[in-house]
Amino acid sequence: MSSAAARALTSVSRAAFSWKPTGRPQQTLAAAVSRSGVGLHSGARVTATLFPTQAGEGRYFLVEGEEEAKVAAEVGNAEPRSQLCTTLRRGEGAHTRVRTVEHLLSAMEALGVDNCRIEVSGGDEIPLLDGSAQEWVEAIQSVGLCAAEDANGLKLDKLAPEIHEPVYLGKDDCFIAAFPSSQIHITYGIDFPKVPTIGCQWVSTFLDENIYSSKIAPARTFCIFEEVEKMRAAGLIKGGSLENAMVCSISGGWLNPPLRFEDEPCRHKILDLIGDFSLFAQNGNQGFPIAHIIAYKAGHALHTDFLSHLSGKNTVDQEQLAGQCSNICGSYSSYVR
Repeated sequence: MSSAAARALTSVSRAAFSWKPTGRPQQTLAAAVSRSGVGLHSGARVTATLFPTQAGEGRYFLVEGEEEAKVAAEVGNAEPRSQLCTTLRRGEGAHTRVRTVEHLLSAMEALGVDNCRIEVSGGDEIPLLDGSAQEWVEAIQSVGLCAAEDANGLKLDKLAPEIHEPVYLGKDDCFIAAFPSSQIHITYGIDFPKVPTIGCQWVSTFLDENIYSSKIAPARTFCIFEEVEKMRAAGLIKGGSLENAMVCSISGGWLNPPLRFEDEPCRHKILDLIGDFSLFAQNGNQGFPIAHIIAYKAGHALHTDFLSHLSGKNTVDQEQLAGQCSNICGSYSSYVR
């Protein structure tokens, strides 16, 4: 985005968003369910077990062997410079952490698992499984959901954050913008000019459980082959393989075809966005804002920075920002239906 759009960030409004009743009760799982697999960065075999919990408790993690309290799945616990995943840590300087939470949280947010205790054993990572959120969707659907009750046996109305004013955050040519909308609408763009097989992709979609389960959740994480050794030298992706990630060579294309979708990399970025935006949830309410979210070349750090920025209620001039987004998106957008 140009400097003109960045300069449009000039005002602060307390009406940027508000919490809106959804007309639905908070939910939790009908029974416990677990999945095991390799952690992306540690390479260790880890297990995540999901348990039903009371209304108002939200989603939180407990890591085996750690004496500290639970790690809430909230943006205030997101590490600001976590590499190649979203990491949660209980308070600044705290020892307890849980890594690679985004795929699990993405499935929970999209399917409406508002309250859940997630126990992690074997390490401090959520298992990567096949690199998508598909197995988490299947796990959740296998046990089903039910209305959650609080300690007094009462159901709680589920609230959702609704955007009232445009909000923008950008860094260099990467940005995220939110516009008022009557429903959740996501438009995401990626650009890999040095990797022609991926290139520039745009995907736009509305969000509901059916669209998510069939069109977003199956999209797998991906990486560039020429960057693998550098990442492993940094102690990362020890558990990455051709079985749990799509790998693309700059000159040779995909090493492990076929893709599940022509634009699978961009769809996976939407999957990640949903997981990261779930961290805006509080007390068992919805995390993803009711808004049209437009993101370009963003990543986990910018996703969570945007949520912190949204909490500050910073707004921009809607017409200026809409023009900038239109110029960048151009005719690249394709709709997921």
